[in-house]
Amino acid sequence: MVPVLLVLLLALILFGAGFAVKVLWWVAVAVLVVWLLGFVLRSTSAGGGRSRWYRW
Repeated sequence: MVPVLLVLLLALILFGAGFAVKVLWWVAVAVLVVWLLGFVLRSTSAGGGRSRWYRW
């Protein structure tokens, strides 16, 4: 009985880790798209040049 529970627990942990990694990949893709859009669509400054779109 204990080995069956350990195998089920291991399967549950691996499934949860795989799901979390997949979600993190989708978050990384969304952040990359937002970063690229911010880089491409940044506004121009009063002097006609491109301003920095980040704060640092």
